[in-house]
Amino acid sequence: MKVCVIGTGYVGLVTGVCLAHIGHDVMCIDNNTAKIEQMQAEIAPIFEPGLEEIMRSAMKAGRLQFSTDLGQGVTHGEILFIAVGTPALPNGESDTRFVEAVARGIGQHLNGGYKVIVNKSTVPIGSGDWVRRIVLDGVAERQQQITGFDVVSNPEFLREGSAVYDTFNPDRIVLGSDSKRAIARMQSLYQPLLDRTFAQDQTLPPVPVVVTDLTSAEMIKYAANAFLATKISFINEVANICDRVGADVTQVAHGIGLDSRIGNKFLQAGMGWGGSCFPKDVSALIHTANDYGYKTELLNAAVKTNQTQKLLAVEKLQQVLKILKGKTIGLLGLTFKPNTDDLRDAPALELIEALTRLGAKVKAYDPIVTELDHVQLAETPEQLAEGCDAIVLVTDWKEFRDLDYTALAHRMEFALMIDGRNFLDPDQLTEAGFTYVGIGRPNHSFLKPKVVTPQVQITAA
Repeated sequence: MKVCVIGTGYVGLVTGVCLAHIGHDVMCIDNNTAKIEQMQAEIAPIFEPGLEEIMRSAMKAGRLQFSTDLGQGVTHGEILFIAVGTPALPNGESDTRFVEAVARGIGQHLNGGYKVIVNKSTVPIGSGDWVRRIVLDGVAERQQQITGFDVVSNPEFLREGSAVYDTFNPDRIVLGSDSKRAIARMQSLYQPLLDRTFAQDQTLPPVPVVVTDLTSAEMIKYAANAFLATKISFINEVANICDRVGADVTQVAHGIGLDSRIGNKFLQAGMGWGGSCFPKDVSALIHTANDYGYKTELLNAAVKTNQTQKLLAVEKLQQVLKILKGKTIGLLGLTFKPNTDDLRDAPALELIEALTRLGAKVKAYDPIVTELDHVQLAETPEQLAEGCDAIVLVTDWKEFRDLDYTALAHRMEFALMIDGRNFLDPDQLTEAGFTYVGIGRPNHSFLKPKVVTPQVQITAA
């Protein structure tokens, strides 16, 4: 099928590249000329494992092209994906200006032939009908007859760092529309994914397709992300209780995760959630509820817990080092999660701000991030450790598990490790010379069995 993807941000580019990979003829449109030229040179503008390789393969096969010409893209595509950003405004509401501009532009360029217009961007609930009206406004400006179109809500559920895998191995595909014709087109588009033709495990049953009305499809996206964010906030709150009573949250999470009603995913205590989705989507859902006179007590609490959790490392540093003014703190990792270059709402940013305000010098090392204002970036973990009074593991990059921590400890003024993701082995760190502090984990030495030497009883003769 001929597909046009408008917007080559994280969602748009991954969607376009993967659809081209499974055999469709895809044109990706963006108004950023420099970005389009970069992609035309077969260079991906974002870091995502596997993306650049399949992008180059699809381009060489002639199934993927990039352009700044929206009219060309609308003419090309039978299915038009709107995949532009909807960043959060200061009040929590989603900024839909880019969606509006694209919808109006589509209407201005629609001509012969039936089109399916797909909301792939995470848009406020009720946006399907709104996009339809904006498209019709664009059509009316030209006073030209068109064959017709339908709007479909098709939310994405991609995880940064594993988005290509998630595209080819989806848990479900959600399609929201009142048009059977549009739904049939979308099912044809996704048929190779529904059949698991490109799945890692092709023995699994076909992918479930959830067909709903527009509003329900939009709500599914928000509800899913809000639930996962709340689940993380919950386990972080449990971790903080564990800290006080001497329990180990990693063992608690394992124990409750074995319950099939709970599951073990998103039960990793740490420094809170960030990124481009959870903060924005939870805020947008709260804002929508407020618009309709409902106060979201649970979601508000999840957000509040998360804000506190982002700065928990500062409290733990103070507990050991006391005064932070004049101390040098190294951050191991900066991105909000591994296998991405995304710094949006990353806990590291608030941690940097708080430590700087308290008079500490902040250094950082990240495998992908090479530029960040107001922070000295090290080129290696060894360079980061030089002269530090403490290191905070912020991002659980896989390579951080295998560092030579003995060598790092020898380079530091005081070998303190705040493991903000409970990612490292406490015994290994202790043997390397570190004072190890985790999140919701007691001093692991207390958990070791004590060796009791029997006393010899002397009996009087």
